[in-house]
Amino acid sequence: MEAVSRTAQWTAAARALETEREDRLFADPYARTVADDIGFELLERYAGAGTVPFLAIRTTYLDRAISRAVTDKGIQQVVFLAAGMDTRFYRLEWPAGVTVYELDRPALLDAKAAMLAGEPAPAGRERRTVAVDLTQDWTGPLKEAGWRSELPTLWVVEGLLFFLPEAAVRTLITTLAGQSAPGSVLLGDVISRAALQNPLSRPFLRALEEDGNPWLFGTEEPERLLAECGWAAREVKQPGEDGADFGRWPYSVTPREVPRVPRSFLFTCDLPTGEENPS
Repeated sequence: MEAVSRTAQWTAAARALETEREDRLFADPYARTVADDIGFELLERYAGAGTVPFLAIRTTYLDRAISRAVTDKGIQQVVFLAAGMDTRFYRLEWPAGVTVYELDRPALLDAKAAMLAGEPAPAGRERRTVAVDLTQDWTGPLKEAGWRSELPTLWVVEGLLFFLPEAAVRTLITTLAGQSAPGSVLLGDVISRAALQNPLSRPFLRALEEDGNPWLFGTEEPERLLAECGWAAREVKQPGEDGADFGRWPYSVTPREVPRVPRSFLFTCDLPTGEENPS
């Protein structure tokens, strides 16, 4: 697979480790399969302070936010952008009638399909893969796969934004807002710019760059970024804060007003009231 695709196996390896804990926050019985040996090799290569607990927290936060969106808000279209080795279609409880769209590069989707070829699709929901390059047109192929822009959508951008330059980040998030019907929700994560400049992170960031996966983008003001791109942040959480801890974060949380602190943010956004789909 392309280098950028292997990071998906790194995060799958972290999910496997969490699954195998007695006090696990979630169970992903498919994680070790899709991680393969390379995922655990990369997890060791990229090991750093907070990496594994953060991935457990991010997975748990998004699992619960996804479940709330499809259950409480009744959203039946779920789109994972850069889906990677995500296995939520198989492992989460989905209301009947939900369609899950997974967008990623062709090589990754093919490899994932081969790894999960023996797994039966759970009843009551449908999964459609859409092979695209997110730096090019992807809305056309998504519509061809059956996605309907006039219906609310749950968009998930997990582990994606820091791999893109700022212009691409803004274009992507703005496109999501412009293609969304009222009632749509955006979930994801982003890091601070300080996280890209932290001396303690240099070995980790250098390893990512050497492997062809450099981190390019961060922001100290995720709420402002999201608002400028058409979304209203319902909540933005740092790991360790209430609602984004789950007993896993081993460090204290530095207040947001303290500058130059490496941070990760988890967010849940709504389309502002009155926003219309221009497509």
